Amino acid sequence: MKLLISPKDEKEAAEAIAGGADIIDVKNPKEGALGANFPWIIKRIREITPKNIEVSCTLGDVPNLPGAMSLAALGAATTGVDYIKAGLYGLKTEEDAVYLTRSVTRAVRDFDSSIKVVITGYADASRVGSVNPMLIPDITHKAQADIAMIDTAVKDGKNLFTFLTINQLRSFVDAAHDHGLKAALAGSLKKEDLPAVYALGADVVGLRGAACTHGDRVDGRITRETVRELVEVVRRIEKQAEFKI
Repeated sequence: MKLLISPKDEKEAAEAIAGGADIIDVKNPKEGALGANFPWIIKRIREITPKNIEVSCTLGDVPNLPGAMSLAALGAATTGVDYIKAGLYGLKTEEDAVYLTRSVTRAVRDFDSSIKVVITGYADASRVGSVNPMLIPDITHKAQADIAMIDTAVKDGKNLFTFLTINQLRSFVDAAHDHGLKAALAGSLKKEDLPAVYALGADVVGLRGAACTHGDRVDGRITRETVRELVEVVRRIEKQAEFKI
C-alpha cells in the first residue's frame, strides 16, 4: 500500500520525501479538501523530488464546468506530475460526472498518456450535495481514468469511517479492482486507521493532517518524523500480512 502525503510547499515536500513518502501529493488546504496549488509550486516540487518518487497534484474541489476543468487538467499535465486528481465537488449526477471526467482524462492523455488520472468522490457527499461516492469506481471506469478515490469534503474532525461503513468501503475497493482500477482512500485519517485501510485492500492511502504538527492540516507543518512514523506503521502492517501468508 502506497503512502501518499500532501505537502503545500517545497519545505513540506522536502520533509515528506525525507520521511519516506511513496507519493508527494501537492495541494493547497486553504482552498478545500483537494485545494489546487500554483503551477510554479507544483513544478518546483517535482524538480526537487527524486525521480523514483511519484508526484501528484489536484485540480481542486471541481465545479461542474467541463471545459474549464479540461483546460485546468491540461495545465496540470505540463507540470511534470505522475498523477492528476479531480474532486467531484460540484457534480451531482453520474451523467454529469462521467462527462466531466471523460473530458479531463482526454485533456491529460492528449498531452501525455503516461500521466494517471485520479477521480475522487466524497464520503460526506450528502453534506455538500455532490455525487454518491459509491458511484466513483463506475465513473472512473467510464472516464477511462486510472484510480478511484474517496476523501471527505468537510474537514471538521469527522473522518472517512464516520460516513461509510467497512462493508461500503470494501465494496468500493472491490468495485475499483473489478474494473482494473487502483483504489485510494483518504479523509482525515489518522495513524490508528492505517490497519483498517490496509485490510480493505486499498492500493493508496492519503494523509495530510496525520503528518502535520498538532494534527492541523491547515496551519500545521508536515515533518519528516511524523511521515517516518506513518511509513513505519504501513511497513509493519505489510510485514505482518506477509508473515500470515
